[in-house]
Amino acid sequence: MKKRMMSIKRRKEENRKRIWAFAPYIAILFLTMLFCGGCGYLGEEEVVQGEEASVQEKVTELMTGEQDDASIRQSVGLSDGTIPALLAEQEGNYNFDCLDEEEQLIYVEILQILKERGEEVKLSSLDTSKIEKAFQCVLNDHPEIFYVDGYTFTKYTLGEELKKITVTGTYLYDEEETRQRQERIEAYASQCLEGVPEGTDEYGKVKYLYEYIINHTEYDADAEDNQNICSVFLYGRSVCQGYAKAFQYLLGKMDVFCTIIIGSVSDGEGHAWNLVRIDGDYYYVDPTWGDASYQMEESGEKDEYGEEHLPTINYDYLCVTTQQLTRTHQIDNVVPPPLCTAMAANYYVKEGAYFTSVDEAGLGELFQREYDKGSTYVTLKCSGEDVYRQMEKALIEEQEIFRYLNSPDGVIAYADNAEQLSLSFWL
Repeated sequence: MKKRMMSIKRRKEENRKRIWAFAPYIAILFLTMLFCGGCGYLGEEEVVQGEEASVQEKVTELMTGEQDDASIRQSVGLSDGTIPALLAEQEGNYNFDCLDEEEQLIYVEILQILKERGEEVKLSSLDTSKIEKAFQCVLNDHPEIFYVDGYTFTKYTLGEELKKITVTGTYLYDEEETRQRQERIEAYASQCLEGVPEGTDEYGKVKYLYEYIINHTEYDADAEDNQNICSVFLYGRSVCQGYAKAFQYLLGKMDVFCTIIIGSVSDGEGHAWNLVRIDGDYYYVDPTWGDASYQMEESGEKDEYGEEHLPTINYDYLCVTTQQLTRTHQIDNVVPPPLCTAMAANYYVKEGAYFTSVDEAGLGELFQREYDKGSTYVTLKCSGEDVYRQMEKALIEEQEIFRYLNSPDGVIAYADNAEQLSLSFWL
């Protein structure tokens, strides 16, 4: 977003997206994945939550006296009798539903292992690519598993033949610390959700949490636990992964569909955001890019007119389409997301600030409404590049903006976002 004075002294803010991403290393026989760094993602070429994958090889020959695999599986709740119910419980989770039957079985096995802190638990599959995919899908569907630092799998061979693969979870905290953190997380969630008015619709819930998380979180690339919800709920400082997982966690408590989406931004760096469903339609939401503190952090400079003049919240990424999102984001998710085409729940449509032409009456109503509310700025969005250029020409070049703004000295401050076709004016 660029802010300018009508006089006209122009200042440009580069939007560098400094999100950290790291390349994974896949061991042939033994793999430990550790997740503890900045914002990134796990895909064919990058790790989601991790600073770096620690890899070493380990060949384990099957021995006749090893512990019974079935009893170990039963110790974490995995048996022929429990599997059907475990599968049924996961239906409706977006990533789970996108998997094939074999992958879904691996998914519930990994989920149980992580929940029960299992060690050396045999999986039903020998396909490491499916195991890695299922593991990432578990994390994407379950932000409440904040205590997971990664996982280790071991391949057991008999001669040259692969006989089994076992998985052991790795964890950030012991069980007691996890319990204490969970209590603090629940306290945060309760306080947050108390502010949601009774009868609020799905759009209202999404908007409320978008604003709440942004208003209570500072973007900080060095934040503690920044790859999980603790960074937001316990410390109020995070990066994209923390924002997205916290948003997902809270929406889940209000029974609104939400999942995390992984990809990159314009300069190729890794990023995470959300997919929501409102009244049956899918939309993208990016709470990180909605936070002014992120814009400040990424630009590396403060607003020349004073930080207080920057809008606290940028609504350009609240309920947007695939077409709007991909102007700045590239999707590289572990499972394909749906095509988002609906506009009914887009923030600007909902707020009467979406323009398909230079509508003078509509502009007048919008500015007056914001004045009446005591707003410090007004933002409008255009339906396309042609409308955006026409709006910018009319309001800025031809100075029609003074018909709507109270500016006795004839000077205004405004910001434009050509990527998202929006204009903001300070009142």
